[in-house]
Amino acid sequence: MSTEVLPPILLVGFGKIGGALAAGWRERGLAVAVAVDPAMPATPGPEVLVVAEPTGIPAGFAPRAVVLAVKPQNAAAVVPLYARFAEAAVFLSIMAGRTIGGLRALLGTAAAVVRAMPNTPAAVGQGMTVACAGPGVGTEQRSLCDRLLAAVGTVAWVEDEALIDPVTAISGSGPAYVFLLAELLERAGIEQGIPADLARLMARRTIAGSGALLAASTEDAAALRKAVTSPKGATEQALAVLMQEAAWPTLVSRAVAAASARSRELAG
Repeated sequence: MSTEVLPPILLVGFGKIGGALAAGWRERGLAVAVAVDPAMPATPGPEVLVVAEPTGIPAGFAPRAVVLAVKPQNAAAVVPLYARFAEAAVFLSIMAGRTIGGLRALLGTAAAVVRAMPNTPAAVGQGMTVACAGPGVGTEQRSLCDRLLAAVGTVAWVEDEALIDPVTAISGSGPAYVFLLAELLERAGIEQGIPADLARLMARRTIAGSGALLAASTEDAAALRKAVTSPKGATEQALAVLMQEAAWPTLVSRAVAAASARSRELAG
């Protein structure tokens, strides 16, 4: 982990992911940042100044990075307001479906843009983010974006922007799939007569513990699955249902393909 203090940052959008990023930056050492969000009350602070509108940005503030964390549908109206920073700052976008080319059209074709897709575990510092650097992004700018994203978890980079669509379907949408599994396990436990509070605890802790084991292990997921599956045991019987051709193997592939296709549609 770098001990170098982060340079001035402008954060546009102070929602869940934006707030998680700001918290991570504070922990890593932040010189100063300004966050713009009309839904947040104006708040002075030693590290992060929150203002409601771009007009509230202090005169002379010169960010090294502008992090775009607004809703994608608001991009056309909001993003051009920050084009004046394009000469000296890199733009780091975490807006789903907004392409590098589309953002450069709003900011000016000389703008250096990095597109990234984080996921919601960033809120607890366990995020997974995949990023892609656009034309003109320098080595130092890419390194800065990597540091900003690493403040909330693991970061990986791809050279092909088209991969951001399946990335969105896997890691971006993936937490929803896991939460659905917890929901269904809890329901199934109740159906089997387990008290509701115990069913919820069991489902959540089983998923959280399994994730921790997976993260700590050097074995692949298939090996860990097989280690839990005793021949002719209860787990084997359950997996015989889940791994039928029309069950999980096909459904997960179809779900990811559908999410990836929708991501491409949104990028339009």
